[in-house]
Amino acid sequence: MQKLLLISLRYTLVTTLLLGLGYPLLVTGIAQSLWKQKANGDLIVQNGTIVGSHWIGQPFTGPQYFHSRPSAAGNGYDPTASGGSNWSPSNQKLVDRTTASVQAEQAGTSTAPVPIDLVTASASGLDPDITPAAAQYQAPRIAKARGLTLKQVEMLIQQNTQDRQFGLLGERSVNVLALNMALDNKAASIR
Repeated sequence: MQKLLLISLRYTLVTTLLLGLGYPLLVTGIAQSLWKQKANGDLIVQNGTIVGSHWIGQPFTGPQYFHSRPSAAGNGYDPTASGGSNWSPSNQKLVDRTTASVQAEQAGTSTAPVPIDLVTASASGLDPDITPAAAQYQAPRIAKARGLTLKQVEMLIQQNTQDRQFGLLGERSVNVLALNMALDNKAASIR
C-alpha cells in the first residue's frame, strides 16, 4: 500500500511539473518568440497609448461612430465576463433588448431592416467585428454626423473590410475599433 502511495505521489509530481509548468512555459515561449504581437493580445496603440485590442469589442455610442455588436458580457465588453446570454428566442429579455437595439439604430436615420449583428450579441459577447452590411447600414448616419460624403465613409469601410481567412473560413468582417480610428484620422486630416 505504501509503495502504491509513493508511486502515485511521484506520478502526480512529475505530471504537475510537466503539464502544469513545463508545457505552459513551452507554449508561452514559442508564442512570445514567433507571434509576440498576437500573444500579447494584439493591442492597438495610438500616439503611444493603448486604445484597445484587435480581438475584444468596445462600446461606441453617438452618431459620429460606428456601433459595435451589443455585448452579453457583464459590464459592457469586460473580457473577464466573456460569454453569451444564453437567452432563448422566446425569452422576453432577449426580445426587449433586441427591440430596443433596433429602435436605437433606426432612430431618425432609417426604417430599413437593421442587420442582425447590430442588435444581437455574439457567442462570446466580445466580438470586435461587424459585417460589411452592418457598417454600410450605419454609413449615412456617420456621414451626416461627421460632415463627410457618403462615398468617403464607404471608402473607409471598404479599406477596413477583412476578407475570409484563407479565402474560405468565416465571413468578411470589419473591425469596429480600426474603422472608427480610420474615421477619426480622416476627420483630423480634413481639418
